[in-house]
Amino acid sequence: MTTELLPTSVPVRPRSAAVLGLASLAGLLMFVWPLLVRVSPGNGQVEPPFIFLALLPVVIAVVLAEFTEGGMDSKVLALLGVLSAINAVMRGLSAGTAGIELVFFLLILGGRAFGAGFGFILGCTSLFASALLTAGVGPWLPFQMLASAWVGLGAGLLPRRVSGKAEIAMLAAYGVVAAYAYGLVMNLSSWPFTLGVDIPGHSGSISFVPGDPLLANLHRFLVYTLLTSTGSFDTGRAVTNAIAVVVLGPAVLTTLRRAVRRASVTRVQIEP
Repeated sequence: MTTELLPTSVPVRPRSAAVLGLASLAGLLMFVWPLLVRVSPGNGQVEPPFIFLALLPVVIAVVLAEFTEGGMDSKVLALLGVLSAINAVMRGLSAGTAGIELVFFLLILGGRAFGAGFGFILGCTSLFASALLTAGVGPWLPFQMLASAWVGLGAGLLPRRVSGKAEIAMLAAYGVVAAYAYGLVMNLSSWPFTLGVDIPGHSGSISFVPGDPLLANLHRFLVYTLLTSTGSFDTGRAVTNAIAVVVLGPAVLTTLRRAVRRASVTRVQIEP
């Protein structure tokens, strides 16, 4: 008897996994580096990471090149282009009002149906395409691309044997977690450079203080996130993800998996 796993369109080879791990580590350092540097008290501020802003697209490009080298044929590339375009249009239509962003649910379903490698690439290309479509290109774009790539990657790494209603429930729960995680890391990319932030009713500043102990700055950051985005944008994004996955997930997953089969993807089999 053979057990057939769900097919994936972009297999993660050992070398690809190593490249992805190193790139994710480098990307994480680019998000958190202000918390790790030691600044003299007289300096009073940290400069925006212009070098990191230049290096982050290079890191993403290296990962994309690794995954596309021999891993995607023309059919899979066409599927990637179609899904990226759909995501770009949906993101433009939803515009993030009150946290309602329709781009993430399709990213989650795409990563689930096509695998972790495809999910990572789809996250990058979707945010890049939507930025071009909505004139949203700026220093924040590489961070958005990497954070959304992690969302697609995580969806592809979820347990493969879960199916049916349990799978939809798992993806909906993941959509909630991913929404808050995305908001958390995106806040971290800009919070250290937002000086003098004070919230009415909260004693003291919740701005980043260069040179302060790590735990003290982390406490300020968590308070900043809770007061500025968790109850609004992040929660709206989480609710949107969960509802979209529950309502549209079964039909979309069936369509995507049919596309995987038509793309002549080799399935992985495990012999007992």
